[in-house]
Amino acid sequence: QVQLVESGGGSVQAGGSLRLSCAASAYTGSRACMGWFRQVPGKEREGVATIDSEGTTSYADSGKGRFTISRDNAKNTLYLQMNSLKPEDTAMYYCAARYSYGAWCFARLRSSDYSYWGQGTQVTVSS
Repeated sequence: QVQLVESGGGSVQAGGSLRLSCAASAYTGSRACMGWFRQVPGKEREGVATIDSEGTTSYADSGKGRFTISRDNAKNTLYLQMNSLKPEDTAMYYCAARYSYGAWCFARLRSSDYSYWGQGTQVTVSS
């Protein structure tokens, strides 16, 4: 069982930056695909970015060029650096994990693909 705890959310003005973190309770480095998702009330949870155990990343169009996903396997921590934030980025952001191998992780942006979830951290971007 893996427990995930997000932090780093907050309120910023458009154009600003935030760095989200997700601490995992168990070792996820060598086997886990990890991802960031976001959700606004009344809408489905949408994938933002994924990263596999070797650091290969993929992004949804919404975050390409602005968001960077990374991980520190030694610290069992996942990050999402968000720059040039827009009001439409306002959402609850969740990290997710699933043990996987090989190329399975690339572009896995469906929430149903993941087994473990954090409680979320709120990001609010004002215009």
